[in-house]
Amino acid sequence: MLILNNSEIEQLLTLEDCMEVLETAYREHALGKTANRPRNHTMFPIEDKRHPGFRFRFKSQEGGNLSSGVWALRITADMAGVETLEGGVKRRRLIPAAPGNTFVGLVTLYSLETLEPLVVMHDSYIQKLRVGATSALGIRELSNPDARAAGLFGSGWQAEAHLRYLLMVRPKIEEVRIYSPTEAHRKAFAGEWSSKLGKRIVAVDHPKDAVQGCQIVTCATAAMDPCFDGSWLEPGTHVTAITSPDRTTYRRELDDLAFDRADLLIALSKEQIEYDRQVDIMGPVKRGLKTWEQIGELGDLLVGGFPGRSRRDQITLFANNTGMGIQFAAVGARVLKLARAKGLGRQVPTEWFLEETTP
Repeated sequence: MLILNNSEIEQLLTLEDCMEVLETAYREHALGKTANRPRNHTMFPIEDKRHPGFRFRFKSQEGGNLSSGVWALRITADMAGVETLEGGVKRRRLIPAAPGNTFVGLVTLYSLETLEPLVVMHDSYIQKLRVGATSALGIRELSNPDARAAGLFGSGWQAEAHLRYLLMVRPKIEEVRIYSPTEAHRKAFAGEWSSKLGKRIVAVDHPKDAVQGCQIVTCATAAMDPCFDGSWLEPGTHVTAITSPDRTTYRRELDDLAFDRADLLIALSKEQIEYDRQVDIMGPVKRGLKTWEQIGELGDLLVGGFPGRSRRDQITLFANNTGMGIQFAAVGARVLKLARAKGLGRQVPTEWFLEETTP
């Protein structure tokens, strides 16, 4: 069995690889060629002594798709809580409470044929790319192709992935406007990525400036409350959110008006909407503005089972509302294949993980 760390995975996995295998997995999901268990968070009343209010949280998700040939189990053991930023803005934070100020996040892949564990790998770099790649598929399918200006909320590691993927699927974008609550962070982010990408990436001082005049608006944050006022959205805008409530925390990136104004509403997983009681996405249904059937899934959109944008002036919204086990199966299998080809990782005897008696 192979063991892979984040630095090795980063050497192997390209943006294109990640997006390619995820698109295949979502198409398979729509066609009934996957199995996936909804993501689950379990809180336990153990509080971190160094960070009052931060408590133990165990997260798990699992799934498999036919083309990957594997079943994936992704787990994290976290100390999770809420911190307050400049201006009283609150965001969810995970603290490095493991030895040496580290985190615990692992993906294990099992063969669908021989049952044996094939690899244990860190989850962080895969996590970063799989969220950005999924958002990018929504942008590619739903935004107007001639978009020239985009707004991006966030200046952290998820914002990095979303920026790179945005410009990959919409290379004609001329300007990206960055807003995050901490002025120094958004200015540093804009300066760094302008230099790296050779694009006009500018920090703006008000969230409205990252919405008005932007044909694509992406939220890539750990926000607890909406990033902007939905009344600011202009006709023809495509909006992405990556944060929705779960069973442990009520948090959201978009307000009710943003969801209500969406002419076309697509989620990654409708099953997760129900499982986590994601009232932000369900809002238009509860208010009688849409039926449940009028909320689509990304996989159905990709295979033509749900209609996409039909007019330039439509406001489209993609709720990238969960992590799915099939994502880690698809991306993990590609990473494993590349690692074997390049001889990266550390081998341990598979026999250590097999037993002779019935489980």
